[in-house]
Amino acid sequence: MSLFNKVYNFKDAEQVRQLGLYPYFRVIESEQNTEVIINGKKVLMLGSNSYLGLTNHPKVKEAAINAIKKYGTGCAGSRFLNGTLDIHIELEEELANFVGKEAAILYSTGFQANQGAIAPLVGRNEYVIIDKLVHASIIEGCRLTLGKMLRFNHNDIMSLENKLSSVEFERGKLIVVDGVYSMEGDLADLPNIIKIAKKYNAEVMVDDAHGIGVFGTNGRGTCDHFGLTDEVALIMGTFSKSFASLGGFIASTKEIIDYLKHSSRALIFSASMTPANAAAVKASLEILKSEPERIERLWANTHRLRKGLQELGLDTGKSVSPIIPVQIGTDLDVFKVCMMLLNEGVFVNPVVTPAVEPGKAIIRLSVMATHTFEQIDFALEKIEKVTKQLGVLV
Repeated sequence: MSLFNKVYNFKDAEQVRQLGLYPYFRVIESEQNTEVIINGKKVLMLGSNSYLGLTNHPKVKEAAINAIKKYGTGCAGSRFLNGTLDIHIELEEELANFVGKEAAILYSTGFQANQGAIAPLVGRNEYVIIDKLVHASIIEGCRLTLGKMLRFNHNDIMSLENKLSSVEFERGKLIVVDGVYSMEGDLADLPNIIKIAKKYNAEVMVDDAHGIGVFGTNGRGTCDHFGLTDEVALIMGTFSKSFASLGGFIASTKEIIDYLKHSSRALIFSASMTPANAAAVKASLEILKSEPERIERLWANTHRLRKGLQELGLDTGKSVSPIIPVQIGTDLDVFKVCMMLLNEGVFVNPVVTPAVEPGKAIIRLSVMATHTFEQIDFALEKIEKVTKQLGVLV
C-alpha cells in the first residue's frame, strides 16, 4: 500500500468546492478590522478573535514598526541560546504581573505554549486529565507526554471525579481546561474543578486564550473572574486574540517557569518570538490597562448580538462570552449559511463534524469591541434573511 493512498483518496474538500460552498481559506485583502475586503468587496467581520479590536490600532502598529527599527525582523535563534531580548524579559514580567503570577515565559505561538508546558510537566506514571472539548493544542501536548491522558465529559464534575478517583492519590495529576471554550463560548466550571482537584491531590492548568482581555478585572482573565488565580497552578494565554499579535505564554510560579525554561522542547528548539510581535503585545497590554471602556463596549456588543439572535428564535447554546454559536443542523447547511451570508456581506465561521456531533453543526460568531450597534443590527438582519431562506427559521 502506498504511503499517499490516504492523500489520493481524500475527496471531501473537493466535493464541497464543486458545490461552490467551500468556506475555508477565504482570502482577506485588508487589515483585520470590523470590516474586511474579500474579492474586492467590503464584508462585515464576525469571525475574528480580535476581541478588543487592536490589530489596526495606531499605537500597536507604531510599536511594532519601532521594534523592527531597533531590533530587526527576527532573533535568528531560540530563547535558550542567542534569541533572548530585553523586550522579551520586560513583556514576561508585565504579563506575570497582569495575570497575578510570579513569572511567565513566552512561546512563539499559543499552540506551542500548550505543547511546551504540558509535555515536560507530565512524566511517566503520571496523568493529565482534560475536558473533552479542550483546544487541539492541549491534546497534542498530552500526546507528547510520557504519562497517560484521561478525558472527562465537558464541564461534568461527576465525570471528572470518576476519572480522578481511578488514579492513585499519590500519582502526579494535571487537570487542563479551557477558561473559555472556543466554539461553545461557555466557561469552565473552575470553582468546582478546583474543589475536586484539591480533594484528589491534582493541579490545575487553564488555557485562557479566549478569556484574557475579556473576563476579570481589566481583562485579567477567567481565573481572576472567579477569584481563583492563586488556586490555579498554570495560566496559559495567547497573543493572537485580545493582544493583536502572535505568540503565547505560560504564567506560574518562578520554580515552574524556570523548569520549563530548561525542559520545554517547544521553547528550547524553536526560534524566539519576533521583536515586532513582542512590542505589539506590550502596546496592546498598555491600551487594555488604560482603556477599560473597550471591554465595556465589547460586552455591550455581545449582549446586543446574543439577544438579537435569541429574539429571532435561534439557539445560541450555553454561550456567556463574545463567542456566540448558532445551531444550524447539517454540515451542508452550515456551508450554505456561511456562503450565503458572505454574499450578503457578513463573514462568519463554520464549525462542522468532527468538531461537533453529526447534525449539530453551527456557525460561530465572535464580537469585537470596535463593532458598532449599526453593524450588529445589519448582521442580525442578514442572518434572519439567510436562515429563513434555508428553513432554519420559520
